[in-house]
Amino acid sequence: MKHFTKGFLFGVVATASAVAGAVFSFKKKVVQPIEDQEARFEENRKKANRKSHAAHHG
Repeated sequence: MKHFTKGFLFGVVATASAVAGAVFSFKKKVVQPIEDQEARFEENRKKANRKSHAAHHG
């Protein structure tokens, strides 16, 4: 019974760490580039808005 408990706990920890690694990897490969791209679009929109106002001010 002692070996079963150790094996079970090791399996739970290994599975949890594998899931955490997969989530972290997904975030790093998929979510973060999308957020970076959205931030660049936002910055470009701000610059274009400032440029547009400056051009029409006089």
